Amino acid sequence: MSLLSIDELKTLVEQPQGLCVSIYMPTCKAGPEIRQNPIRFKNLIRQAENYLEEQYQLGSTNAENLLQAAIDLDKEEFWQQQDQGLAIFIAENVLHYYRLPLQFEELVVVADQFHLKPLMPLLTGDGEFYILALSQKEVRLFAGTRHSVKEIEMEDVPQNMDEALQYDTPENTLQNRISTSKGGTNNPFQQAGEFHGQGSPDTDDNRRNILQFFLQLDSGVQKYLTNKRAPLVLMGVDYLLPIYKEANTYKHLLEDAITGSPKTLDSEELHTLAWPIVEPYFTQDQQTAINQYQELIGLGQASNDLTEVVSAAYYGRVAQLFVAVGQQQWGNFDPQANQLQIHVEPEPGDEDLLNSAAVQTLLNGGTVYAVEPEQVPDGASLAAVFRY
Repeated sequence: MSLLSIDELKTLVEQPQGLCVSIYMPTCKAGPEIRQNPIRFKNLIRQAENYLEEQYQLGSTNAENLLQAAIDLDKEEFWQQQDQGLAIFIAENVLHYYRLPLQFEELVVVADQFHLKPLMPLLTGDGEFYILALSQKEVRLFAGTRHSVKEIEMEDVPQNMDEALQYDTPENTLQNRISTSKGGTNNPFQQAGEFHGQGSPDTDDNRRNILQFFLQLDSGVQKYLTNKRAPLVLMGVDYLLPIYKEANTYKHLLEDAITGSPKTLDSEELHTLAWPIVEPYFTQDQQTAINQYQELIGLGQASNDLTEVVSAAYYGRVAQLFVAVGQQQWGNFDPQANQLQIHVEPEPGDEDLLNSAAVQTLLNGGTVYAVEPEQVPDGASLAAVFRY
C-alpha cells in the first residue's frame, strides 16, 4: 500500500484488543542490499519476543505464537516486493503490514495499542496533492505525498478527446457550462466562459473540441476530488494548460504547472517535478500554524504541556499538533477520569503518549505535523493549538 488513509488509521486504532506489537524497519528495494531485509526483520522479531517475555511475562511459546503470522511473512517473494520502509502491526488474530515510501528508523513497540506516530508524515504533515496529466489522447490522475505517488484509476471519465466527443456535441456542453464560475488558485479564468466572434482563435474547431473534452473531464475528476482541499497540479503541453484552466471548477488548482508531454515521464518522474510546486503550499500551512501557536501560547489557547495536550487531544480540542518523531513519552491516560500517568521507562499497560496525542488529534479532525524534534515549537516534545 503506497498511501495510507484516515480510515486505515481508524482500523489500526479500533481493531486490536490485548497486546499490540508494532514493528518498523527500513527496507531495500533492489540490489545486493536486499539481502539485509530478512536479517533485519529476524532481529526485530527477536527483539519483540524479548519484550513480550521480559516485560509482559509471556512464555517463549506464547510470544512466538502471537508473532507467528508476521514470522510467516519471511519468504523470498515477500522481500522481492518492498518500498523504502515496512510497518507491521500484530495482535491476537490480527496482522497488518504496509510497504511504504518512507525510510523508518528501526523500532519495536509493545503496548496496549499500535504505535502509529511514524506513519503521521504520510497522513498529514507532508500533505496530499494531485497531478492531472493531460493530453488529447490520454489523461491520468495521480495522488501523491512528499514520499510517494500512485495513479488513480478513473471510471466513467473520458480518457481521450475522441471518447469525449462521441457522447455529446461541443455546443451542448459549452452552452450548459457557459455561466459556470471557474475555480483554481490564482486562476486567470475567473469569469464565466467567453466566446468571441468569427475569426477569433477561441472559435477554432480544434480548440472548441479540446474545451469540450476538458469540460467533461473536469466533471469526472470532481468525483475523485469531492470535499478535498489538496492542491492539484496540471501537467501538459503549453497550449492545453490554459484551456483546461478555463474548464476547471476545482478550487485548489495551482497556477504553476508542469509543462511538457506526459507520455515521456513515468510516475516517479512526475512526482519529482510536482513536489517542488506543491511544497511551498504545505510549508506555508505549517509556518502559519507555528505563527498561530506563538500568538496564542500566552492566552491559554495553545500549550506544550504534555498533560494538557494529551487530554485536549482525546476530547477533540486540538486543531493543530506538532509532535516529535523518534521520541517516546511513556505513560497512560484515562479519558473517563481525565487522569494522566507519566513514566520514565515503559511499564506494562503503558503507551507512547506522543503517539496517543497524534492519533486522537487525527481521529478528531485535527492536523498533525510529525516533525524532527528541533522543529517542534519551544523545543518541546509536542505543542498544540486548541480549537477552544
